[in-house]
Amino acid sequence: MSHSSRTVILRAIAGSVAALIAGTAIAGPIVHAPAGTLEGGTKKGVLTFKGIPYAQPPVGELRWKPPVPLPAWQGVRDAAGFSPSCIQPRPLGRSIYTNEPPKISEDCLYLNVWAPEGVRDAPVFFWIHGGALTSGSGAEAIYDGTKLAQRGVVVVTINYRLGALGYLAHPELSAESPEKISGNYGLLDQIEALRWVKTNIAAFGGDAANVTIAGESAGALSVMYLMASPPARGLFSKAIAQSAYMISTPELKQARFGEQPAEALGIKLATAIGANDVAALRAMSGVEVVNAAARAGYFPLGTVDGHLLPHQIAEVFDRGEQAPVPILAGFNSGEIRSLRFLAPPTPSSESAYESEIRTRYADLAESFLKQYPSKHLEEAVLAITRDAMYGWTAERLVRKQTALGKPSFFYIFDHGYPNADSLGLHAFHGSELPYVFGTASRTPPFWPKLPKSRAETDFSEAMIDYWTSFVRTGQPTAEQQPDWPAFGSSHAYMYFADVPKPAARLLPGMFELHEQVVCRRRADGTQPWNWNVGVISPALPPRTESCR
Repeated sequence: MSHSSRTVILRAIAGSVAALIAGTAIAGPIVHAPAGTLEGGTKKGVLTFKGIPYAQPPVGELRWKPPVPLPAWQGVRDAAGFSPSCIQPRPLGRSIYTNEPPKISEDCLYLNVWAPEGVRDAPVFFWIHGGALTSGSGAEAIYDGTKLAQRGVVVVTINYRLGALGYLAHPELSAESPEKISGNYGLLDQIEALRWVKTNIAAFGGDAANVTIAGESAGALSVMYLMASPPARGLFSKAIAQSAYMISTPELKQARFGEQPAEALGIKLATAIGANDVAALRAMSGVEVVNAAARAGYFPLGTVDGHLLPHQIAEVFDRGEQAPVPILAGFNSGEIRSLRFLAPPTPSSESAYESEIRTRYADLAESFLKQYPSKHLEEAVLAITRDAMYGWTAERLVRKQTALGKPSFFYIFDHGYPNADSLGLHAFHGSELPYVFGTASRTPPFWPKLPKSRAETDFSEAMIDYWTSFVRTGQPTAEQQPDWPAFGSSHAYMYFADVPKPAARLLPGMFELHEQVVCRRRADGTQPWNWNVGVISPALPPRTESCR
């Protein structure tokens, strides 16, 4: 053996010994999936595979196109680290949600998998992050899937295109499309990721026939879009919607519900950022497009295009044309405490408040004032917007799925803790997330820090149990905790405060009031719904035959 050969061997041995001494594995776990071979990591009995591409990079001519499936790669792909997040504006200020990703790129269509070691045919939890369809990432630490995977669930988190890159509609883009539609590219990404899961998840030990789509806020809005979208049908078997909002949304070519056509909004945006056509938009960098769109006030939403979203979400569910799957849905008692920009201004006095409500809500005014009395004005204002957006939506989801004969489970999250409560943020929007994922120590930098106590740990363990058992069987149960009854005819729900407690008939009259308001606005066809409530509501349209 030559001196140089012995040197190479000795260096290799030395490197292996050093790795073992340091407590690191020489090689991570290998998965051979139809998409290609991956090398990941192992932690606490859970295999992790991060930064897995599920579609070709949507750059250049593929910008504002449906995602293109990725050919199988050759060799072993390193899946030890997260991919860049999708392009999003830099935060303008600091809030509890501020969590700027370390790297952003237009090449961002990647997903991440956490799987229990040695598992086969495990249920799949497919998580869609929130962030107003503008920000966020499947790599955020608060969404770490380790705790859920330790319960025998395969967890998938995804990136999808955001902002103008994910939701812009424009006549030229529609002309390029075989279906003559545009917008909804972020939704198309989510569907493509679900198709990737259907083809590949068995290699990680997951059951492609038992996939639960889940999300919070804009992620829960996306869950409803997927439930309403015919091309997504058959790609999932259950749904979880945390703080969803069934708002009116622009239609592709016609003005309805106080919204301009989505294509017209696209022209307006292109003009505002100095682009005369789609070619000019594609010549700009993705960062330029997203930042310019944000400065111009562009707010991304899905587009009712007759194909991916055939109707307004509320109409799809009224028709019974949504995915017929079991659902778990709910909202937080303090949703608007951290989203006060959504709330109407607090009136100067009780009499001013009552006068405005009577002027704006006409024959529904007394019901409105009974539900939101003037005695505690600030609390009334917060509750009005919470219920119009989140409470009404959650109850509507479980009512509609119950009507389809599907098991449906309703909750309200009312759990507080000292650091949040001292800031006036009791049970704020998203505050259930670290309890559902078991990531109390991994919240964003300015999130009110959670206490370390046995009670907090037990509370989180109960929520993890309920969520993962629903993912597994469609029935939420938790060890040494009360049964969670289906919504059913008794209108049952689970109350998550200090400990989980079943109850019935949450906020009597709330759903009926907001259902009537939305029904009249839909029948009238000129008013949006959900945000414009209370003292900023336009005059409510009169009752019609269809709104009884």
